[in-house]
Amino acid sequence: MMETESRGVANRVVDLERRVLEQGDELVCLKATLAEALRRINILEGSRLAHQIVTTPVQARNGGHATTPTNAPVLKRPTSYSASRTDLNRKSYAGSSLPQRRAIHYQSTGSLHSDSQSSSSVSPVPSPSPRATPQPLSKRPPLVSPSQTTTLHKRWSSTGDFNQHINMQSKFSTKSFLNLYMKPSTTSSSNIKHGTRDVSYNEDDQTLKMYLRGRPVILHAPTDIADSFDLTKVSTAPSERLKLDWAYGYRGRDCRSNLYLLPTGEMVYFVAAVVVLYNVEEQNQRHYLGHTDDVKSLAIHPNKLLVATGQCAGHDKRDARPHIRIWNSVSLHTQAIIGVNEFNVSVCCISFSKADGGSLLLAVDEAQDHMISVWDWQKGENGHKITETKCSVDTVVAAEFHPLDRNNIVTCGKNHIAFWTLDAGGTLYKRMGIFESRDKPKFVLSVAFLQSGDVITGDSNGNLAIWGRGTNTVQKFIKNVHEGGIFSICVTKDGSVITGGGKDGKLVQFDPNLSKNREEITIEKHFGGVRVVSEGRGSQLLLGTTRNCILVGTVGLAFQPIVLGHADELWALAAHPSVPQFATAGQDKLLQMWDSMSHSILWSKDIGEQAHSIAFSSDGCVVVVGCLDGQWLVFDTQSREFLGKYKDGDEPIQTITFSPDGNLLAVGSRDNNIYIYQVSEQYRFSRIGKCLGHSSFITHIDWAEDNQSLRSNSGDYELLYWNATTCRQIVQSSTMKDIKWATNTCTLSFGTVGIWPENADGTDVNACCTNSVDTLMATGDDFGKIKLYSYPVSQPKSLNHVYGGHSSHVTNVTFIHDDSRLVSVGGKDTSVLQWTVS
Repeated sequence: MMETESRGVANRVVDLERRVLEQGDELVCLKATLAEALRRINILEGSRLAHQIVTTPVQARNGGHATTPTNAPVLKRPTSYSASRTDLNRKSYAGSSLPQRRAIHYQSTGSLHSDSQSSSSVSPVPSPSPRATPQPLSKRPPLVSPSQTTTLHKRWSSTGDFNQHINMQSKFSTKSFLNLYMKPSTTSSSNIKHGTRDVSYNEDDQTLKMYLRGRPVILHAPTDIADSFDLTKVSTAPSERLKLDWAYGYRGRDCRSNLYLLPTGEMVYFVAAVVVLYNVEEQNQRHYLGHTDDVKSLAIHPNKLLVATGQCAGHDKRDARPHIRIWNSVSLHTQAIIGVNEFNVSVCCISFSKADGGSLLLAVDEAQDHMISVWDWQKGENGHKITETKCSVDTVVAAEFHPLDRNNIVTCGKNHIAFWTLDAGGTLYKRMGIFESRDKPKFVLSVAFLQSGDVITGDSNGNLAIWGRGTNTVQKFIKNVHEGGIFSICVTKDGSVITGGGKDGKLVQFDPNLSKNREEITIEKHFGGVRVVSEGRGSQLLLGTTRNCILVGTVGLAFQPIVLGHADELWALAAHPSVPQFATAGQDKLLQMWDSMSHSILWSKDIGEQAHSIAFSSDGCVVVVGCLDGQWLVFDTQSREFLGKYKDGDEPIQTITFSPDGNLLAVGSRDNNIYIYQVSEQYRFSRIGKCLGHSSFITHIDWAEDNQSLRSNSGDYELLYWNATTCRQIVQSSTMKDIKWATNTCTLSFGTVGIWPENADGTDVNACCTNSVDTLMATGDDFGKIKLYSYPVSQPKSLNHVYGGHSSHVTNVTFIHDDSRLVSVGGKDTSVLQWTVS
C-alpha cells in the first residue's frame, strides 16, 4: 500500500510539474514578445539606449532578445505559440567550441507555404502533430533564451547536449561529416556572431558582410543589383513545389520485423522517416510522411488495414519526440498518436494484440531499462496507457502478443526470453524462460508462433527452441540450423516454418512437424544476410536483408532483388548531364547508377574503396569517384569498365567537378588544396598544378562558364577565386562579382546569402544546387530538411518551402538534367529520395 501511495504521489507531482511548465512557457513567450517590441521601438527611434535597456526578468540586449535570470528555472515554449518565432530560436553558444548540430528551428520561413505531410495518390487527411505537453522538468534539458550567454547551455543544440541531459540519442544523431572536422574556435562564445543576424551592407563598397561562427565574410554584390540592393526586402518563395516521388532503399541493417505485404498488394516498409507502400506489379509507391525522425518499428493490425509505426527521438526534442503513429494504409489518415511524452529514446518494438482483435498495443522503449508498456490505443485521442514496467536491462529485440492466448506476451533479446501475462487489473507478470541443461545463448534473436500455439525462437548460436504453450520451458531443441544467428522466423499459412540466417545468408524451410526433411537456399552475399522473412503473394516470400535490400522469391527457386540501396553513410551524388539518370556512391564501397524515370538501378558496382564525392564528365561518358583515402577512380558509364586510378594526398576527396567543356577537372581535397587536371580525349588525366591558399578543407567548387575560373568554399568559411590554367588565386575578388557560373554548388556566395539561418554557424547547410535555368535553388541541411528557394537567394530574409523525409543530415542535392526532378541523399540514413518539381 505504501508503494502504491508513493507512486500516486509521484504521479501527482509530475502532473503539477507539467502544469507549472506550461504556465512558465507562456511567460517566456510573453517576455520574448515584449523584448522584440522593445527592440523594434529602439530601432525606429534610433535610440542609443538600445543596448542599455535591462529589465528583470526581461532584457533587451544583443538586439532585444528575451532572457531570464541565470538562476531562474528555464522553461520550454509551448508549441501553439508562434509570434516572434525567429527571435525565439536564436541561440547562444557555450560549452564545446566545435560547430555542432542544432535543433530544427528554421522552418518559419516556410510556414506560409506549408505542404502536405504525406505523398500519395489519395489525398490524406492532415495528420495530427506529435507536439504535446512538455515532459517533466527532470526529463528535459534547460531551454536558454536567445541572447543568454551565461552558464545556461543552448537548447538541444548538439548531440553532445542531448546525451548529456538524458543519456540517449537517435540512431542517426551524429554530426555531419563537415562538423566532425571543424577546427576548434578559441573565440569567446559570448562574442560569436552567426549567420545573417548581424548582416550589413556597405553601399559605398557595395559589399555585404555576414558572420559564420564569428568570422566575417565579405561578399561583393553583382553590378546589376548593387545600387538597388536592400537588406530589408523579403524574397518570396517560388511558385514551384516539391512532392516525394520515390524513396530508394530500405532499413534492414539494424531493424527487424519491418516488411509485410498488405491486402492492397503493396509491401510496407520504411527508410529514414518515410514509410513506403510499394506495389511491385504496378511500379507505384505511396508514402506516409507523418514521422519527424527515424522510423524504427512497424506492426500490422489484425484487420490488415491499420499500420502502427514507432519512431526515435530526434534532434529537436520539441518536434521529434519518440512516439507511435497508427494510420490507415488506404487513406494514409492518422488514426492515433500514442505516447508523445511517454517514451525516451525510441520505440524499438511494437505489436498489436491478436486474440481480441487488436484492441491493445504493446511497445518497448529502447531506453536503459527497456520499459514495456501496454496501451488501449483506441481510448481517447492519444490512447490510454494500461500499464508500464521494466522489461530488461539488456537489449530487447522482439516483443509480440500471443496470437491465441489473450493477454499473453513474449519478449526476447540479449541473455533472455520472457513470458508475460497481463491480468484483469492491468498488471504485467513476468516469467523468465528456462533453458535447463542446454547452453543458454547470448541472444534470443527472433520469435514466432506455431499453429499449435507453441512459441518458437531462434538464437545467436543458430539453434531453434520450441516452448510449450503456456509454459516457460523448452519442449524441443533443434541445433545448428544456421551458422550464426537466426534473425527471423516466418510461420506460413500452411504451417511451414522458414528461418533466415544473418551470417550465413541462408533460408531453411521446415514442414509443419519440424522434421529433418528440410529445404534451404543461400542468398547471394552481396545482398547481405537475411534480416526479415515474411509471406508474399501466393507461395512467394519477401526478404529484407542486412545490406538494405528487399528480395522476392521462393525457397525452391531463386530470389530476385526488387529494392536496392546503400548500406553505409552516403555523400556522393551527381546527375547525368543529358539523360534522366543519376549516380551515387557511399562508404559501403558501392557505385550505383539510377534511372529516375523507371525508378530502378541500371547497374551497381563494388569499387573497393569508400567514396565521398562523384562527378560526370560533360558528355556523360565517364564518372569520376573521389574516395576517403585521397584516391579518385574513373569508370565508363556504359560498360562500367574501370578506366584509371589517381591519387592526390592521403585525405578524403571532398568534391570533384569537370569544367563545362570537359577539358579540365578540379579535385578538392581535405588537405586544403585544389588539384587541376587536363583531360585528354581518351579520358587520361594529367595534373596541371594545385591551387594553394585555403586554410581549411575544400567543401565546394564551381566552374565559371568561361572554363578558366573557379570559386571555392572551405571549412573555415572562405570564398576564394582561382585561375584554373595557372592555379593562381585571384586576389581581387571584386573583379569576379559579375562572372557567370556554370554551377552554383558553393553554399557561401552572394547568391546564397539567404539560405543561411539567422544564427547559422557554417555547417548547417551541407549542399545547394540550382536548376539549369537558375530560377530555383535547393538546399540540404543538418536537420534532415530540404528547402526550395527562388534563385538568386541574395536577400537575408528569403522565404522557402521546407520538406522532410530524411532522418539524418541531408548531405547532397541535385536537379535531374531536365529540371523535372530533384534528388537528395541522406548521410547516416543511407536513403535516396526523388522529388518531382511542379
